[in-house]
Amino acid sequence: MKSFSNFKNRGCNTGFTLIEALVASTLLLIISSSIYLTYANILEIILKNQWRAEAVAAIETEFETARKMNYSDIGILGGYPVGKLLATTTVQSGGGSFLLTTTVRNVDDPFDGTLGGTPNDTSPADYKIIEVEANCISCAGFGGVASITMTTTVAPAKGLETTTNNGSLFINVLDAYGQPISGANVNVTNSSTTPPINITDTTNLNGVLQLVDIPTSTASYRIPVSKSGYSSERTYPAGAPSNPNPTKPDATVASQQVTSISFTIDRLSVINLSTQDKFCSPVPNSAFSIQGGKLIGTNPDILKYSANSQTDASGNKILNNLEWDTYGFTNSNTSYDLSGNLPLLPLTLNPSTTTNLKWLMEPKLPLALLATVKDQNNQPIDDVSVKITGNLIDKTQITGQRSFIQTDWSGSNYFSQSGDIETEAIPGTITLKSSNGTYTTSTQWLESNTFNLGASNVSFYSIDWLPASQPSQTGIDSLKFQLAANNDNSTWNYVGPDGTSNSFYTSSSTISSLLNNNRYFRYKVFLNTVNPAYTPSLQEIEFYFSSSCIPLGQTLFNGLTNQTYTVTASKTGYQNYTNSAVSIFNDWQEFVINLLPL
Repeated sequence: MKSFSNFKNRGCNTGFTLIEALVASTLLLIISSSIYLTYANILEIILKNQWRAEAVAAIETEFETARKMNYSDIGILGGYPVGKLLATTTVQSGGGSFLLTTTVRNVDDPFDGTLGGTPNDTSPADYKIIEVEANCISCAGFGGVASITMTTTVAPAKGLETTTNNGSLFINVLDAYGQPISGANVNVTNSSTTPPINITDTTNLNGVLQLVDIPTSTASYRIPVSKSGYSSERTYPAGAPSNPNPTKPDATVASQQVTSISFTIDRLSVINLSTQDKFCSPVPNSAFSIQGGKLIGTNPDILKYSANSQTDASGNKILNNLEWDTYGFTNSNTSYDLSGNLPLLPLTLNPSTTTNLKWLMEPKLPLALLATVKDQNNQPIDDVSVKITGNLIDKTQITGQRSFIQTDWSGSNYFSQSGDIETEAIPGTITLKSSNGTYTTSTQWLESNTFNLGASNVSFYSIDWLPASQPSQTGIDSLKFQLAANNDNSTWNYVGPDGTSNSFYTSSSTISSLLNNNRYFRYKVFLNTVNPAYTPSLQEIEFYFSSSCIPLGQTLFNGLTNQTYTVTASKTGYQNYTNSAVSIFNDWQEFVINLLPL
């Protein structure tokens, strides 16, 4: 028989566990939140509808005010058509405060012909359209939109439409491809009329703003056109000192004539300019100027866009809000010359684009000639042999390639050596170390410091050194090299022209392609002699390469003199080029070579 005490203890242990309490609390929170959000959404919808209804009521009141006016008074105070309505006003409607913007326009209805059309309507102001936009000032996000706009029309009483001596002004706004732009902002002002005219409006779906029956005036209608995120265009007064002969002068409206004027705007673009050296390292604070190709005036030519700027400490400059155009650049850096650019200049910038422009900079060494080689499609051509010859000058270089050079190893300007290499006795020269006038006959070596080429997509081309030949007493191949390259700056496997450690570069030659696509580079020079009274020597070593930091189709000749040169260019598959009258007269200048295919 079970005792009453056991039953009682078992009953006292019944109830909610901690997990059950947490689950119940969570469910209660979810349900409460859902109820609250539903209530809040319903309340927001009610408030939005209330604001919308009050906005409509405010607009209707404005319409009623206009309808009660004389037809001749329906217009904008200080605008056109001239009237008594305010362009902007703040009103109270219900519990809200609204900013009303009113626009009135004459309409030339084609029912009875149009001005200048067939038939010709000499009374083009057939009726007026009134547009009122209401923006809620005292509420946030009213109706889910920024504003409400409504329109109505008002016609004159029978017999009030009369012939005038006014004209019409039609403003067309197009993009760079000739397509209409709706919603473009147009401001039309004329201070020579009585009263002065100041009209602000937007283009319709066809990109047109039609101003019908406005006063005649000669070259006095000032018209700027713009849109957010787009370029702008405007008219200019003729005879102004800064632009005496504008390409788009202020508009003229003639009696009973339609003046049609077009503007072209489009989305703005960006140029990201970077100035860097051949190893992809930034060249900071490089001054430059930029000039667009579009003119706003002629005789003299007045550029629409011209600016001076410079790259930052990282060698970068973002040029924002640029109009589509063809842009030229001028390097103003007094310490560096422009050694190439990618893409080629001048730069054609399309609407709504971002273009990266890289400038290759080299320390200034006047006089300099940048040779740019293009094909028949104006595209750069790489691997062209360009030769420039003149009095005491004979240089040949390859487009799309640059070189790095070492001429001094003193002060331990190397990574390591075998012990019997001399780098200090003769400045800028490596020899075997002398001991009482004799040299060791065992092979000695020197390993260079690392050259960081700044990019991994490197292609190596050739190796050259001076002197090109050694004293015959030192024996065959008394000066030779091996090369190594990697992307980790730690693994150095030296190889010769066949790509193995068993071969050596013994004369100027092509570098093995097995070293390509590596960022870090070293060389190892070996010296030996068979006659202890003689030593081989190295005074200069040079390597030719290309990478993504080297512009295509260009090469820079510097250290020239002021004279006339002969320039030749050649590449397999193209006709040879020769020009014997290339004059060097500036510290830096560009010379364009057009190669034609065979």
